[in-house]
Amino acid sequence: MTQQPHDKPTGPEQLREQVEQTRHELGETVEELAARTDVKARAQEKAAAFKEQAGAKAAELTGQVKVKAAEAAHLVQDKLPDPVKDKAAAAAGQVRAKADQAAQVWHDKAPEPIRDKAHQGAQAARDNRTVLIVASSVAVVAWLLLRRRGRR
Repeated sequence: MTQQPHDKPTGPEQLREQVEQTRHELGETVEELAARTDVKARAQEKAAAFKEQAGAKAAELTGQVKVKAAEAAHLVQDKLPDPVKDKAAAAAGQVRAKADQAAQVWHDKAPEPIRDKAHQGAQAARDNRTVLIVASSVAVVAWLLLRRRGRR
């Protein structure tokens, strides 16, 4: 709150203006104090900011990983002889075929409620991909730190 001038008002209109100004300043001060004491709102703001930062960092890291993986794949592909490439392509085709067969068996033999739960879980994972990436990244970093500490 600002200091009031020590001049005495000369008339009722000036007195009203000073009272109104004081009310306005007091209202602003009360609003500021109320905002400072609203711990829940401040925590939510900080959590939202952290979530946004984590999402941005996860997106940045995901982009970097994709670039590095593509570079590594091109490097490996350039260095591999053709017979190895052919065998790898054939093996990949066999793996895809087996995966399709396994999916069909799962669809045919799994009970409906279990299939529904599995579908819901997969959908939740796809919907919350950023959160899962951030959580798994944090878990890996924590594991590495704990592992490093254990070696000392």
